[in-house]
Amino acid sequence: MAENKNNAIYVVGHVNPDTDSIAAAMGYAWLLQDQGQNAIAARAGHLNPQTTWVLNHLKIELPMLLTDASPRFASISHRLNTASPDHPLREVWSIANRTGGVAPIVDSEGKPFGLVTVISLFDFLSRTIGSHPRREEMRIGELMDMPGHEAVDRTVPQFLGNTRIRDALNRILREERTEFWVVDETGRYVGICRHREALNPPRMQLILVDHNEPGQAIGSIDEADIIEIVDHHRLGNPSTRTPIRFTVDVVGSTSTLISERINDAGLSAPPELAGLLLAGVLSDTLILTSPTTTPRDYEAAERLGRWAFVIGSPLAGETVQSYGEKVISSGTGLATRDPADIVSADLKLYEEAGLSFGVAQAEVTSLVELDEYHDQLKEALIKLRDAKGLNFAVLMVTDVVRGSSRLLLTSDVPGLGGLPYPKLPDGTFRLPGVVSRKKQLLPALLSALEG
Repeated sequence: MAENKNNAIYVVGHVNPDTDSIAAAMGYAWLLQDQGQNAIAARAGHLNPQTTWVLNHLKIELPMLLTDASPRFASISHRLNTASPDHPLREVWSIANRTGGVAPIVDSEGKPFGLVTVISLFDFLSRTIGSHPRREEMRIGELMDMPGHEAVDRTVPQFLGNTRIRDALNRILREERTEFWVVDETGRYVGICRHREALNPPRMQLILVDHNEPGQAIGSIDEADIIEIVDHHRLGNPSTRTPIRFTVDVVGSTSTLISERINDAGLSAPPELAGLLLAGVLSDTLILTSPTTTPRDYEAAERLGRWAFVIGSPLAGETVQSYGEKVISSGTGLATRDPADIVSADLKLYEEAGLSFGVAQAEVTSLVELDEYHDQLKEALIKLRDAKGLNFAVLMVTDVVRGSSRLLLTSDVPGLGGLPYPKLPDGTFRLPGVVSRKKQLLPALLSALEG
């Protein structure tokens, strides 16, 4: 993971990203780039089948993977000029004069050979001249003609560029030296980092989209600076060091908010990006039929369709309805997916009433599928609960055709007996007319838990 050395701003959605999360991150990064900012779209986890289909269909490269915000060695490395082991010491000395007393010696494979420092130079002079009368008469020119490898320290520690700095702090603090190698996965030279920078590394700048709760954010978020949040969910945001721009609005998708910002800037997104944002809107609102849908979502869908459905684009000839059906169908079904993937692909974690729990959602075209895979999904849900140390976990299986759901639970939870849904013989709950986790299921769960 390359990190922020040029004031980059990473725009990232929640863990277990859905289509809206990815679309909002990529759409907002594009807008910020147009406004002259060094914005980079990122994803906080692996893509689900629906989002993968959308990106492939639109021929859009997936955004970079960013799983945590802890600073890496790459963020503090400096690619200082190098010399080869056989270069004369005068050339090495010239480099050291420009870098504050450090000269990296790199071999023909691009790997660290040794580091010339003030201490290693002193050791070299002590060995070469010492107190021997004849050697004391050695001229400076003769010393400078000797190969640079004679004056290196070959014991300098090396750190991978993508290693978290905090994981190596104890070792760094034990070292008396002040410079270290930074290398890539193949052991090749990336740069030099300094002790003082490792103790106070730059903080990553983040914009969170489609979420604001720390439990749904990338890891080590407390080590980053959140500079903005754009979301459409309930509040549960972390504290910030300084005031930030914070937008949480009542719309069906974050992609709606991003499309409005693009429109307000007097811009139109490229057809492919508009198609991705439209997929985000249609996915989160179930083709504008979810109870979370607002007039602004309809306007956003019309606007994005106008930008996306142009001749020559991957979506030429589509309509909002036809494209929406393809997007929804690409992510539905239980038969072709591993149960562990189904319960984790669209999972959100919550803490309420002294309990930690997860709510996953999967879409199908018929709830009959749940009867066939009930046992496998229940087992996968239990493993998920245990692996994440939750009190319980639930899976909401939503029939996107008929607009209803069923709820699968890992275990009987005190208070959930008060859910306003009929319980079926297999232990699942029938949720007629419920399709939204955010607006319909979660409030009912929280109300039941709070008594």
